[in-house]
Amino acid sequence: MLGPNGSGKTTTLGMLMGVTNPTAGHFTWFGQPPNHQLRKKIGAVLEHPIFYPYLSGQKNLELMALIKEAPVENIPRVLDLVELTPRRNDKYRTYSLGMKQRLAIASALLNDPIVLILDEPTNGLDPMGIAEIREIIRRIAQDGKTIILASHLLDEVQKVCSHFAILRKGNLVHTGPVDEVGKGEETVEVMAFHDDLPIILETFPGTALVRKEGTHYVVKMKDGFHSLELNRYLFEKGIVVNHLVTQKKSLEKQFLEILAEADHAALAKG
Repeated sequence: MLGPNGSGKTTTLGMLMGVTNPTAGHFTWFGQPPNHQLRKKIGAVLEHPIFYPYLSGQKNLELMALIKEAPVENIPRVLDLVELTPRRNDKYRTYSLGMKQRLAIASALLNDPIVLILDEPTNGLDPMGIAEIREIIRRIAQDGKTIILASHLLDEVQKVCSHFAILRKGNLVHTGPVDEVGKGEETVEVMAFHDDLPIILETFPGTALVRKEGTHYVVKMKDGFHSLELNRYLFEKGIVVNHLVTQKKSLEKQFLEILAEADHAALAKG
C-alpha cells in the first residue's frame, strides 16, 4: 500500500484492525463482517512497537501471548523466525531499533495469523536493518501468509511485494501486479566507438526517438521492439557495442506518474 503522507495508509490499516472507527463505508474479512474472533486471524504491527523495557524479549512475548490468548509454545518458533533466539533473554531496553521491530513482528505472529499487517516496518532503520526485515517478510510470505504492507520505500516494495495499490487523499487510484511495472515500450542505452552510430540508430525500424546523454545514446523503442533486435541490427551494420542496457521503469517512477495523472484528473474535474 503506497501513497504520500496524508494519503490515508495508516488510517486505512487502523480501520481494518478496529482501532480507528470509519465514518462511512464497510469492509469484510474473509467474506464476513469484522469481529473479535476474525481479528484473531490477523496479526498487525501498527505505529511504533511498545514493550516493557525491563523485561526480556522472551518475557514480553509470554505476556503478549497471555493477552492474546495465544499458545506460549509458539514463542520459540516466532523468535527463531525473526532471528532473536540468541537475544531472547536480554532486556528489551538493550535491543537495537531493528531488533525491537523484529520482536514486534514476532508478537504479531504469536496467534499464527492468516494475514499480517505491517505499517512502515522499516521506518528509521539503517540499510542492514532494512535488509533483515526484508528477508523476514519473504520468509513469512513463503510460509503461506498474506502480508499487507504500507511503506514509503518504493525500492523495498518492488523487491518483496507481488501487488501494489496507491492511495491519494483516501482514494484508491491504482492497483496492479508489481511485475507489470516497467512493461511496455523499452528504452535502451547504447554506446559504441563509431562515428555513424546516431545515424544508424535513427534508421533502425524500431526506433521512436534517439537522444544523446553524456557518452552514450538513449533509444526509445517502438512498442514490440526490444534491445536484442537493436543489438543484432547494429552488428549487421558492422557496429559492435561496448555498452547496451535496457532501462527498466522503476516503481518510484510509475508511482509518481500515477499520482501526477490522478492530480491532473482531479484538477480537470474541479
